[in-house]
This record gives sequence, structure tokens and C-alpha cells, in this order.
Amino acid sequence: MTRAATLCALLLLAAAPALAVIETYEFSDPQLEARYQSLSEELRCPKCQNQNIADSNAPIAQDLRRQLHRQLEEGASDEEVLDYMVARYGEFVRYRPRFGGAALALWLAPAALLLVGVVVLVSTVRRRAAGQPQQLSAQEREEVERLLRDGEEP
Repeated sequence: MTRAATLCALLLLAAAPALAVIETYEFSDPQLEARYQSLSEELRCPKCQNQNIADSNAPIAQDLRRQLHRQLEEGASDEEVLDYMVARYGEFVRYRPRFGGAALALWLAPAALLLVGVVVLVSTVRRRAAGQPQQLSAQEREEVERLLRDGEEP
């Protein structure tokens, strides 16, 4: 039984490369191919959401790769390609969103929370330090001792 399970596991692992994305596009320039690889790793698959379009087998990822190839061959810059994809699918399609808009809050939230934490910590320490009893002067100490000894009220 153990051998059968091991054999099945090995066969499944051997079949895994068959699930990989195999698409070949002809590029007029090797630099375009390098840009294609870079951009396809930068763009997120709208369906899979945790894979880039280079690794996704989803039909929409295939369409995005085809569109990416077409735009690069037509001479579009990287920014033009990214702008097109963002206009069509939203900022979510980028793994590294631009610094601005709604993403600005996400970029600045950790620093803001840290700052709030430091302010709360400093104010708490100051409040506790202000509540510490102060040392009594010799005259005040004598007055307290007299009151305690006599049981009188001031």
C-alpha cells in the first residue's frame, strides 16, 4: 500500500510541469521579450489574485499576456501598458501600486500607526511620572509627623 501511494505521488509530481503556462510569442527584439517577462511578472491575474499573469493559466491571464505582447510590439512604453491595464482592471492588477490615491493610505498607514503608538506611549509615561509622589521638605515632614502624632486635623 505504501509503495502504491509513493508511486501515485511521484506520478503527480512528474505531471506538474504539464500544468505550467506554455506560451511562446515571437518578438521582433530581444529587449521587447525582456520587457514582456518583466511586465508579465508585475501584473496580477484578476481571476487568480495571488498569481501574476506569467504564472496563471486562467483565460483572462492568457488574454492579458496576448494584449501585453501586442502593445509591446506596437511600441507602447512600460508606463503606457501599465496605464492601460490599470484603466481596464483597476489598480489591483499591479503588484506594486502607485504611490497616490487610495494606495497612499495603505503606504502611510504603518508609519501613522507607529507615530500614534509613540505619542500614546510618551503621554502615558509623562502622566505616570507626573503622578509620582514628590519628596517632602523637612518642614512638611515635621508637620505630617505632628499631625499623625496628635491626631489633629489641620
